[in-house]
Amino acid sequence: MTDTVEEVSILRSLIHEAHVHLGAQMFVRDGWSIPVSYGDTLFEYAAVREAGAGVIDLSPRGRFLVSGSEAVQFLNGLITNDMKTLAENSWMPAAFPNVQGRLIASVRVIRLSDEQPATDKKTFPLFLIDTEAATHDRVLKTIERFTLAGDFRVTDVTNQTTQIAVTGKNAAQVISEVLGVAASEFASNKAKQITFPKNDVTSNLKILRATHTAEDGFDLIVDAAKANDLWSALLAAGARPVGYEALEMLRIEAGIPRYGIDMDETNVVTEAGLDDAVSYTKGCYVGQEIIARIKYRGHVAKRLSGIKFGNAEKVEAGAAIKSEDNKEIGRLTSSTYSPHLGRTIALGYLKYDYLTLQTGVKIIDGDKEIPAQVAELPFERTTGL
Repeated sequence: MTDTVEEVSILRSLIHEAHVHLGAQMFVRDGWSIPVSYGDTLFEYAAVREAGAGVIDLSPRGRFLVSGSEAVQFLNGLITNDMKTLAENSWMPAAFPNVQGRLIASVRVIRLSDEQPATDKKTFPLFLIDTEAATHDRVLKTIERFTLAGDFRVTDVTNQTTQIAVTGKNAAQVISEVLGVAASEFASNKAKQITFPKNDVTSNLKILRATHTAEDGFDLIVDAAKANDLWSALLAAGARPVGYEALEMLRIEAGIPRYGIDMDETNVVTEAGLDDAVSYTKGCYVGQEIIARIKYRGHVAKRLSGIKFGNAEKVEAGAAIKSEDNKEIGRLTSSTYSPHLGRTIALGYLKYDYLTLQTGVKIIDGDKEIPAQVAELPFERTTGL
C-alpha cells in the first residue's frame, strides 16, 4: 500500500472519525484517507468470506448525477453499453473508451426514478454514474464538456454523499434489519430508493444489489447528514468494518480489476475482461469501431487472466510471465494470498495463445522463477444473487 499524495490535497470520508474511533490504520490512496485495516485483516476478510457480513466505506468512489431530456442520447454516444435498454431502478456496467477503444474508466450507470423539473410537465431520465476514485476526474471531464451542447446536466455529488458496501453471506439479513428491505424485493443489477431513517423524507438512500467481493452484496448511497447514522446502524446490526487490505484480497479472488493497477488507458476495453459492459448492437459511440473490429476478427491479442500458485509465494506486480519454453507472454498486475484457497493468486495479462486453463507458466520476479498455472476468473464465484 504505497499510494501517496501531498498532505494538502488529502480528502476524508464523511465517516472518517468513525474509522479513527474504531482504531483503523489509515493510509492515502487516490487522494483519499481510507482505512487499510481495523487491526486484524484476516478477521475482516473472514467476516465477508465465511459466515458474516462486512461493511466497507467506498466514499472515495466518484458519483455523478446526470439528467436532462438528452441525457440518454449524450451518454449513449460516450459509453460502451446501451443506455436505451436500462430500465428505471436498475444499473448496468459500462466503460468510457477513447477514440482508440482504450479504457478511460469503468463505471456503473444507475437509472433512478425519472425526474420532473419544476418548470416542465414532462419527466426526464435521471442517472447516477459510479466510478473508482482513480477515474473520478476523467469521467467528470469527459461528460461535463457536453453540458453546453444541449439539455444535459451533470452534478458531482461525491462529497455530498457517502457510499457503503454491505457484503457477505449475511448481508441481506443486515440490510433487512437496518433498512426494512427484503433482498427478495430486488435482484442482481437492481436498485431501490428509500428514505433513511424510514420516516425522514428529507434524506434519500439508494440501494444497489451489487458485489465487490463475489459474495452477496449491496451498495448504499446516502446523503451526507445521515452518513454516520447509517454506518453506526450497520455495525449495531452485526456487520464488521472491513479495511482496504482485506478488500484487496476479496476483489482479486473475485477477479475484479482495479483501474491504474490491472487496467488503464493502454488497454482496449475488452482486454480487461469487461465484456458485460459492452453492447455490440447499440450503434455508434466513441471507440466503437475499434472494439467491434476486435470482436469480429475473433479475439483480443491479450487478456486479463487468473494465475494460481502451488502455495504461498511472494510476487510483485509487474513481474514477467513466461511460457514453459521461456517466451515472454505477459505480466502480473495484482497478487495476494488467498486465505480461502490457501495459496497465492494473481491477475495478469496473457497473450491469447496462452489463455487455456491449467497452462503452465513461469513468473519471473527478480532472481526468482516461480511455477504457476493459468486459472479461470473469478477465483471465487458470486453467491446469493
